[in-house]
Amino acid sequence: MLHRRAFLQNSTLCLAGFSGLQAADSEAKALVKVGLMTDLHYADKPPTKTRFYREALAKLDEAIEVMNREKPALVVELGDFIDQADSVEKEIEWLQTMESHFAKLSMPRHYVLGNHCVGTLTKQEFAANTKACGGHEVFEAGGVTFLILDACFRSDGTPYARKNFDWKDANIPASQLSWLESELNKASGPVIVFAHQRLDADKAHAVQNAAAVRSLLEKSGKVLAVFQGHSHKNDYQQIAGIHYTTLVAMVEGSGIENNGYTMLDVLADGSLRLNGFRKQVNRTLGR
Repeated sequence: MLHRRAFLQNSTLCLAGFSGLQAADSEAKALVKVGLMTDLHYADKPPTKTRFYREALAKLDEAIEVMNREKPALVVELGDFIDQADSVEKEIEWLQTMESHFAKLSMPRHYVLGNHCVGTLTKQEFAANTKACGGHEVFEAGGVTFLILDACFRSDGTPYARKNFDWKDANIPASQLSWLESELNKASGPVIVFAHQRLDADKAHAVQNAAAVRSLLEKSGKVLAVFQGHSHKNDYQQIAGIHYTTLVAMVEGSGIENNGYTMLDVLADGSLRLNGFRKQVNRTLGR
């Protein structure tokens, strides 16, 4: 039977110096609640090693059932919604199958582009078959500004499409950096950033110019956290006062017990609470 984990089970962080945390936390006011999931890699093909592609549909359905019950203001999928196919037609078919399930959410949904999302397709084709914007995006909810970044660009600025890239060559182009700086300047309240490729100090899965991105986030003084996927594991780093949280991949492992997704509460005091399900760990992140 599915149940939410006990508060702070497997958590790696606590609000420093705050006694009676559980009682106080239960009374903390959330500005906004957000549902998060990542790396489903749906494909109608046999598993490879630890990745069970077809099982993504059942895992997505469970996450949607929970989110429709919990009623977050919005849901964000952090990339690699589908896996790469050997033809455009097949990849669009897989994407349409996933979208038909994802559309059962009762609240707005947003998409971060992952390298597998646009391995065979173009960004425009991905957007045409989903509710995705097809790139970077800004929106607000509960007084919080949310920024979606798109690092699916080669170092020469060419967007990913049609197998034209090395997945390790992920970059935020200059035009998007300018957009990011402008949106950070305009934000009147706290900011949360979503990305697929990692923006922290994980070299194997990092955005190549992550340091330039982090510099803008730090300079703004408004960014509470970055949530990302791509490396398929629960992970966490704090850099210059900003929380970088990597969420577990939903494609990893067979069986619904290997699912993983989370509810993020952005609290009025600037702290964050992640209530994880299945393989996603809980975290409480102080301001």
